[in-house]
Amino acid sequence: MPYFYFGYDIIGWILIIIGIIITVTADIYVNKSYSKYKKIQTKHELTGCEVARKILDANGLSDVYVVETSGILSDHYDPRRKTVRLSKDIFHGSSIAAASVAAHEVGHALQDKDGYMFMRIRSFLVPFTNFGSKFGYIALFIGLIFGIMDFAWAGIGLLLLIVLFQLVTLPVEFNASTRAGLQLKKLDVLTKGELEQSKKMLRAAAYTYVAGLATTILEILRLLLIVIGRGSDE
Repeated sequence: MPYFYFGYDIIGWILIIIGIIITVTADIYVNKSYSKYKKIQTKHELTGCEVARKILDANGLSDVYVVETSGILSDHYDPRRKTVRLSKDIFHGSSIAAASVAAHEVGHALQDKDGYMFMRIRSFLVPFTNFGSKFGYIALFIGLIFGIMDFAWAGIGLLLLIVLFQLVTLPVEFNASTRAGLQLKKLDVLTKGELEQSKKMLRAAAYTYVAGLATTILEILRLLLIVIGRGSDE
């Protein structure tokens, strides 16, 4: 039995290291891309706020607000309040990065308007995912500490809700970027060359979601090995 525990331990550490590498690499990639394209000003010099407003108005979404929010790369669309929230640099900036991020967030508003299926599924999963992330580790901890393996397996099941949520998030984010590119081109917000740079910027941002999913899967695999190892000792 010690041999198997040693094997589980080694594999667990390998999974942790791989997860850290994926996370750090993705963060470096997106921050490097953001820093690069934040310095490149667009030909038309529209701010992120103006880009967002232009796309929204062109698509009949004059009732959606565009406001400034605190933080760096904290940009998001709030479907409950019908509000596009842009960080300071994006809201006031007229760079490739500002236009790209603003258009991407408006892409989510367009998804909301169209009733995009994956966005609706993601919204449906939010309360279940919050429950799973809050109580999954608790159930797992109780199960392993007190040897109640049914609790441990229930914890793994709850944590899998996070994977499902992140999996559904991928098409939502990629589709928002696709919509952003189409709008930036259609409304002549960016030139042809700027559009290519915008695609690279948005692609880099999308990779963070892929990295997040991969890291979560690796973490659950690590926990699964612990549960299996503990179960084999019963």
